Amino acid sequence: MWEILDLELITSGVRLSTPLILAALGGMFSERAGVVNIALDGIMIFGAFAAASVAYETGNPWLGLIAAVLVGGLIAHVHGVASIRYQADQIVSGTAINILAIGAPAMLANAMYGSTSITPNIKLSIPTLSIPLISDIPVVGMLIGEYSLLIYFAFLMVPFSWFILYKTSFGLRLRSVGENPEAADTAGVNVYLMRFYGVWLSGILAGLGGAYLSIAHGSAYVRNISAGRGFIALAALIFGRYNPKLTLVACLMFGIADAFQIRVQGVIDIPVQFIQIFPYILTMVVLAGLIGKSQVPAADGVPYTQSK
Repeated sequence: MWEILDLELITSGVRLSTPLILAALGGMFSERAGVVNIALDGIMIFGAFAAASVAYETGNPWLGLIAAVLVGGLIAHVHGVASIRYQADQIVSGTAINILAIGAPAMLANAMYGSTSITPNIKLSIPTLSIPLISDIPVVGMLIGEYSLLIYFAFLMVPFSWFILYKTSFGLRLRSVGENPEAADTAGVNVYLMRFYGVWLSGILAGLGGAYLSIAHGSAYVRNISAGRGFIALAALIFGRYNPKLTLVACLMFGIADAFQIRVQGVIDIPVQFIQIFPYILTMVVLAGLIGKSQVPAADGVPYTQSK
């Protein structure tokens, strides 16, 4: 049992936390702008399918990555139009996208490749970067020296997102429409446009999270590839109190928990099904313990109507 708790568990956790980090940061921009986006899981699935299919058809994983960004942004735009322009219930809109993600990619995969469950394996995936000198250091090199480029990008997005959110005028306007849209509107901020910016960013980053699953961590799209990671990313965002740094810690915790349940299978005498639900049980426990403690943006989930 104790041999499971080693450095390899941490590195596996880092890899498994990457799609959570991307999706959670995306959700942070949307929630900070006042729009609840529970469609992150569905957007990840659409992004994963777009990345895998385009990478397979073109033989270029970078084009697959671009496709995931565009598709993720497009699906998020649909959510934005429904919830911002037409003021539909944001939970209902996000749920509809999640339900659509269960069937639409499978239908397209069947039409294109004759299978509803998997796309053909791609020949090339997003490459791995080995950092010179650092990768040769025994312990440090194992922890941070060699990962996929998308992993490094995800971790770099944490300080970058913090800087955008707290040190730029764009971030100030984004946060203002999520806290007090009436005051922001009075100050000349376009509330509707800023909320769309937040939703678009959430779609782009969640789409990248899906692309990581299919063309970086894996080599094909598999049905329900996200396995609920979009919802875990939302839990990490709430745990992190809508702050990029704390959200990173939460994502790493969930990623290591996921790596633990994978490595412990067959080691302890517990049915596999009970082991596999460990990360989701952890999610529920964390959320139950944080109800009423996390500071949600004041106007989060509240439609805004501009006064005449």
